Amino acid sequence: MASPIKPRNLRLSFCAPSSVAAGASVRSSSSSSSSLARSLAASALRRPALRYVDYSTKRNASLTLICERAKLKGELVRALGGAKASASLLGVPLGHNSSFLQGPAFAPPRIREAIWCGSTNSATEEGKELNDPRVLTDVGDVPVQEIRDCGVDDDRLMNVISESVKSVMEEDPLRPLVLGGDHSISYPVVRAVSEKLGGPVDILHLDAHPDIYHAFEGNKYSHASSFARIMEGGYARRLLQVGIRSITSEGREQGKRFGVEQFEMRTFSRDRNFLENLKLGEGVKGVYISIDVDCLDPAFAPGVSHIEPGGLSFRDVMNILHNLQADVVAADVVEFNPQRDTVDGMTAMVAAKLVRELTAKISK
Repeated sequence: MASPIKPRNLRLSFCAPSSVAAGASVRSSSSSSSSLARSLAASALRRPALRYVDYSTKRNASLTLICERAKLKGELVRALGGAKASASLLGVPLGHNSSFLQGPAFAPPRIREAIWCGSTNSATEEGKELNDPRVLTDVGDVPVQEIRDCGVDDDRLMNVISESVKSVMEEDPLRPLVLGGDHSISYPVVRAVSEKLGGPVDILHLDAHPDIYHAFEGNKYSHASSFARIMEGGYARRLLQVGIRSITSEGREQGKRFGVEQFEMRTFSRDRNFLENLKLGEGVKGVYISIDVDCLDPAFAPGVSHIEPGGLSFRDVMNILHNLQADVVAADVVEFNPQRDTVDGMTAMVAAKLVRELTAKISK
């Protein structure tokens, strides 16, 4: 099988002007060149070392590599034939919108490593082979930190993420399976999916928290506010939140405001039969699944920023996913924090297993 792509982040802008290097060389040469060195140094000071990038265009430098990879992977899948839908990994290593720890920014490469770990095979529980490009491809990562290093604010960064998702969707039959990153990434991803498909989707959201604050700690893009932005934008018709066990009065009020169906863990035994037999997406453009790894009890996934006891078992989540009747058009797995994982990478393997089973749900 083809080895998975190891994404190389594209350096967008921090470029040392040639005059800076030249000046340094001249200054170290001889005293007879001192006047030329001073001239070059002065010239370098007048030139900014930071080359600003215009992110208002859809096809900017940060998207080039993702677009080209998506094009090549789409061509491959179409050439092989027989695929109506194929999952394609897109990493979004963003952690700065976390309210506690920023470790989720380091998650995408750790999840990829675990997906292809030799300790397991390449088959999903339902028998799909991940080494078949018609089932799973990979288009690499959005270079989040490089973009932020250019002085790009979150408004424009969210647009870059959305355009990256659309680039994948343009290459039919690829469907984005996004690796976070903190949960703030779900907003630009869902927005892109809804805009690209031309209407709202139904969302199945598994999480310990509802992430529906209006603007947590004053940040409208906080990982605790992503679903408020989604619902305000009209990108979802129906939002089901499962695994909730840390919710404030604002979370409940916001849920009522947006008509969210919130299923708390304290009533899970009563709700189990309903949740394990869901049928979603009728009358809309499809179903989006968002899995925050902390939906699981920390006994199963300790490597998260916000540890909340009393969560779902891994098999609870599998039963919900496997029995779901839906056309899954996109999904994300977020909030895995490698910096809090066990030394043997237990949570990385859990996150990878979630990705593998979502791949099976998307591909057909």
